[in-house]
Amino acid sequence: MSRTALRICPLCEATCGLTLTIEEGRVTRARGDGDDVFSQGFICPKGASFGGLDADPDRLREPLVRRGGRLEPVGWDEAFAAVEAGLRPLLERYGPQAAAVFFGNPNVHTMAGGLYPPLLLGALGTRNVFTASTLDQMPKHVSSGLLFGDANAIAVPDLDRTDHLLIIGGNPLDSGGSLCTAPDFPGRLKALRRRGGRLTVVDPRRTRTAEAADRHLAIRPGTDALLLFAVVQVLFAEDLVALGRVGELVTGVAEVRRLAADFAPEVVAGACEVPAEEIRTLARELAAAPRAVVYGRLGSATVEFGTLTSWLVDVVNALTGNLDRPGGAMFPLSATAAAPRPPRPGKGFALGRWRSRVSGHPEAKGELPAAALAEEIETPGEGQVRALIVIAGNPVLSAPDGDRLDRALAGLDFMVSVDPYVNETSRHAQVVLPPPPPSQSPHFDFAFNTLAVRNQVRYTRPAIPLDADRLSEAEILARLVLCAGGHGGADPAAVDAMAIDATLGKAVADPGSPVHGRDRGELAAHLTGVGGAERRLDMMLRLGPYGDGFGADAEGLTLAKVLAHPHGIDLGPLRPRLPGLLKTRSGTVELCPEPLAADVERLRRTPGGRADGLLLIGRRHLRSNNSWMHNIPALVGGSNRCTLHIHPEDAARLGVADGGLVRVKGDGGELEVPVEVTDAVRTGVVSLPHGWGHDRPGTRMSVAAAHAGVNVNQLIDGSRLDPLSGTAVLNGCPVQLTVVTARATPRAPFPAQS
Repeated sequence: MSRTALRICPLCEATCGLTLTIEEGRVTRARGDGDDVFSQGFICPKGASFGGLDADPDRLREPLVRRGGRLEPVGWDEAFAAVEAGLRPLLERYGPQAAAVFFGNPNVHTMAGGLYPPLLLGALGTRNVFTASTLDQMPKHVSSGLLFGDANAIAVPDLDRTDHLLIIGGNPLDSGGSLCTAPDFPGRLKALRRRGGRLTVVDPRRTRTAEAADRHLAIRPGTDALLLFAVVQVLFAEDLVALGRVGELVTGVAEVRRLAADFAPEVVAGACEVPAEEIRTLARELAAAPRAVVYGRLGSATVEFGTLTSWLVDVVNALTGNLDRPGGAMFPLSATAAAPRPPRPGKGFALGRWRSRVSGHPEAKGELPAAALAEEIETPGEGQVRALIVIAGNPVLSAPDGDRLDRALAGLDFMVSVDPYVNETSRHAQVVLPPPPPSQSPHFDFAFNTLAVRNQVRYTRPAIPLDADRLSEAEILARLVLCAGGHGGADPAAVDAMAIDATLGKAVADPGSPVHGRDRGELAAHLTGVGGAERRLDMMLRLGPYGDGFGADAEGLTLAKVLAHPHGIDLGPLRPRLPGLLKTRSGTVELCPEPLAADVERLRRTPGGRADGLLLIGRRHLRSNNSWMHNIPALVGGSNRCTLHIHPEDAARLGVADGGLVRVKGDGGELEVPVEVTDAVRTGVVSLPHGWGHDRPGTRMSVAAAHAGVNVNQLIDGSRLDPLSGTAVLNGCPVQLTVVTARATPRAPFPAQS
């Protein structure tokens, strides 16, 4: 007998609502939830494959501990005993900096991943924190921190009300959106066009998103900051600057004008390979549109000037009067965010509060560059990383020079991975702790609701009861926190109890809190929910901007109210939030922060004219999400394959045809890959998707291994970083190509894949 259950999809940032069909304890079908207040029935191929991912036979059901060189299944108590026995002696002998933590991208797609990492870091006391952020969006965090005083105050495009959307280095029709949580991105772009709006895309590739645009500017990779500075120069030179409502809140406008003076379109056109008149037209159209917004993503962030580009995105939005304005760039207000406070100056945002041990990389937002992890493990001396905890990450494939990191991980004294698979990274662990499948897990989007294009709140409990032999991800992480602190035998419920007590203690002591002066024990008694994680969610909802304030507002949100609305609660369109969210020392939008102004000099030295050789960029597939969805048969094959895109003119010059094999050489190494000749990529540029390279021994992902592909990040040695954010330069990297096989042979890797 079948039944249905609701579930928020955890497979990309769109967070679509799903309706699951469940038969005999298994998900047999996933379709869009037509009543979901946010996604309204939309579903993509990843969401439709939910059942296949959930029941993947390669997913681990029980923890593994290394014995005699092999990872063997054990019971949970034995696994956590091994964690404490491996971790604590190293911390006691060498100190907290002997440990490091790496958080991968899937960590922010789970409820537990939003609750327990800060507690783990507190228990360890280490500053060696590495995440996928420095392989992705850290430039946006840094620029937002410097502009607004809060690294998490990220302005997103108000897609449903804008008249002109400019996308730089983003392909949301394939990615589902990123730093812009928007179910049914395709439908939203169609609605933009229906209401007479314009879509402009700046990208070296003619992506699916670019094909849908009114104008596509095929820019030279890595020069987005130059193009945006030229737009800024035109806005000033042609007297098109109009800050609008936020004008009185913005400082540093004159300084930006001075910096932009040297970046006229004619000056940057050669480097960008975009005609000067096209740049002028773009600036004029943004200024003339009733409501316009610039949105930059991965292709504009993981480049040499990623932080400058991210900054200039918001500079253009501010100068055209579209910052914090409906239809422009706005700040979502999540149901679990801190309640709004009266405007006041804050502590600001600082970079480089500490530096990495080996190369002296400055921290950004409490993190060190992921590209520096290998050297921190390899290099002897005080503070050498000897123990590593990896949570939902696979940096061997996602970080630069995976071969070096692979060797470094093999030399660790101890490693633990929280991962459902034995993958290219977790194969090195002494202990692997597998979380349950998504159907057996609750879901709340702590991170993505702060980036949503419409305010809403949704929560789904597990669609299928947790198997008796599994632990919830919340309990796994709570027990890991206890092991890190030397209390492995304690009740994991104590972790949540301590978190609740600490949070309520701060709230009752805060004069601006709705619960100021109340007894925190009495408040804790009000909390409802099954388990500590749900009780913490209830607490955050009650204390949040829409909350009931523990009884102060009868109409406010609580966990019970959210559960009573299984398709979610719509909290309305984005609303202006300035100046309330500002935390800069001046209490203003500091449009020209000193670290960014200083980095402009580096941009000035960018050579003009066409570059020699080829530049490498990445590529995203609709049916893929980094390295963690290549083991699902329904998502492998067709267009989702690891090939090198090259323009016909470049292919002809090299003497290689479609299906031929080439050797690609970069700073970090070389690899052989089949060619796919296409005019979707511009001349002088080649494109290779990321997340592949599933050919290392010792992994247990059979489908991925059968379609291994190559690891594009092996071409990158990690020495190229955006200096402000520590983000690895993954796009716009120079490479050389030599032909191995000019034409396809019967052995060329183009089989029909299922």
